[in-house]
Amino acid sequence: MRVAPVGGTAVQDHVALAEIELCGELIIAASAAEERLSLESIDEVLRVAEEREARAG
Repeated sequence: MRVAPVGGTAVQDHVALAEIELCGELIIAASAAEERLSLESIDEVLRVAEEREARAG
């Protein structure tokens, strides 16, 4: 049996961490909303417009 060594050997996947953060924000927004989130609201939570502007500029 192999056991992972103790002491900070975890590999961080920055893309995966960013996706987890966005999913968390989306879950929080959905739970706070009284109705289903609109597509526009989802895009706002996921910062779609900001990403498009960053890529264009």
